[in-house]
Amino acid sequence: MGAILFQAVGLFMIILLGYFLKRKGLFKKEDGTILSRIIMTITLPAAIMVGLQNVHVTTEFIFLMVTAMMMNTVLLIIASYLWRDHSTLERSFFMFSITGYNVGNFTLPFIQGFLPQAVPYLFMFDVGNSIMLGGITMLLVQKFGLRKDTAFRIENLTRTLLSSVPFVTYLMMLSLRVMNKQLPFAIMPTIELVAKANGFLSLFMIGLYLELSLPDKAHALIIKILGWRYLFSAMLAAFFFFVIPIQNQLVRVVLTVLSFAPIPTFSVVNSVKIGIDEESTGFISSASILISLICMTFIMLLIAT
Repeated sequence: MGAILFQAVGLFMIILLGYFLKRKGLFKKEDGTILSRIIMTITLPAAIMVGLQNVHVTTEFIFLMVTAMMMNTVLLIIASYLWRDHSTLERSFFMFSITGYNVGNFTLPFIQGFLPQAVPYLFMFDVGNSIMLGGITMLLVQKFGLRKDTAFRIENLTRTLLSSVPFVTYLMMLSLRVMNKQLPFAIMPTIELVAKANGFLSLFMIGLYLELSLPDKAHALIIKILGWRYLFSAMLAAFFFFVIPIQNQLVRVVLTVLSFAPIPTFSVVNSVKIGIDEESTGFISSASILISLICMTFIMLLIAT
């Protein structure tokens, strides 16, 4: 139990370090954009390569991918119904904020610290999560949130996914493992060295982006949205841990912890695109990261006892 708490505090201190150095003027929020590019194009793909280098592709991976897509879809539909009487803008903001899971930049460093053997299952969930965030979520928000008749174009979704270096890395590694192939062992030490930087850079970047100020008029809306998100998180976690029959305990733990993952960057970006102010989106993203860290640590403590 003590090891879990120390690990969680260590992760929080890295986030706090980024925030503190930003406040002191040594870094700017804009520097997070550079870190984000390094993470998404270099360190996260390296972490994916290391995590999937030796896995055996099983039906559990398909289950996790489909589960991620179903979780996002069902929550989007429920959210549109619950806030059907709100304005189209608030309803769409609610839909973006209630679904999606920040895997690569937050949950991955968290899980790696506690259960490194669970990382491949985490990646498989993120494949389905990425497909949703890559375009299907926006389509459903436009249809049920903004009430627009938008035609679904598979080429747009494909273009978005194939422009994502992590997603292409998923496809490459899964293709190799299905054929029982691996990356050359000679290059793995270098890739592993790069992959080790992913956790620190991701958490430090979160600290740079952390925003703790919010206009008074938005307080009630943000609190309500976060309340609903974590109510659904608790319900999903209980469902995965106590109800659904999952034989592999690692899969059960991954889904339980992932239920409390914070709001992803895609949701923040899409919320701004539809007209939500950046202060509100920045705050809700920051608040969800801090809340998720507490909730996920609590879940790990419960599992460990």
